[in-house]
Amino acid sequence: MGMMQEFKEFAVKGNVVDLAVGVIIGGAFGKIVDSVVGDLIMPVVGAIIGKLDFSNLFLVLGSIPPGTGTTLDALKKAGVPVMAYGSFITVAVNFAILAFIIFLMIKQINRMKSSEVAAPAAAPVTPEDVVLLREIRDSLKK
Repeated sequence: MGMMQEFKEFAVKGNVVDLAVGVIIGGAFGKIVDSVVGDLIMPVVGAIIGKLDFSNLFLVLGSIPPGTGTTLDALKKAGVPVMAYGSFITVAVNFAILAFIIFLMIKQINRMKSSEVAAPAAAPVTPEDVVLLREIRDSLKK
């Protein structure tokens, strides 16, 4: 069996195709979630508790050359080593919000799925002629 044949068998297996579809849908879903968080949730959060941007929090680890600005971008352009812990905090907070939003969405999806699963159907009503035949059979057994 040639390598191309083996690859073809591998590539068309259900799991690989399902995974590819999942990755594509996941990418599109990620864009939707990013938009929900960035365009809908974060403006509301920002209006309530202020803008969540800690990107200007940093610790300078080297000497600052004369004439260099004291913003993070200016220091990075000047090649000054800085520990930008504020950017990490911003990303961590955004991740926590994103994870919570996804949790709420999954919880809602699971609730909709569980409501779709109806109780098993009641046993069908036995036709009257079958009931009569069973009664005749039972009376003959006596």
